[in-house]
Amino acid sequence: MDYRTLVESVPPAKREMLSDKLVDLILTSKNDDKMPSQLVGMILRHWQQDVLESETGLTALLEASLLLEPEKTVGAFAEMEMANIADQIREGLKS
Repeated sequence: MDYRTLVESVPPAKREMLSDKLVDLILTSKNDDKMPSQLVGMILRHWQQDVLESETGLTALLEASLLLEPEKTVGAFAEMEMANIADQIREGLKS
């Protein structure tokens, strides 16, 4: 799955809210043992630089949230009226 392409499809006006939703999913997940330390470091760097809403920040958040909570991540996109991206993620998860 190409996380970057999915993130590029997110309208700029929705990036901050999406970032917040994905951070919440990651922080409340009970599957934190699935997250590679490299990805944790990348997210922390983006957070420290206050650029989680950037394409690279959202890409890291999307990858992490899909590793930890794939169904909830799809639900977040659907809830934010980005059904086309949710559908692409569902298809990617099947393969």
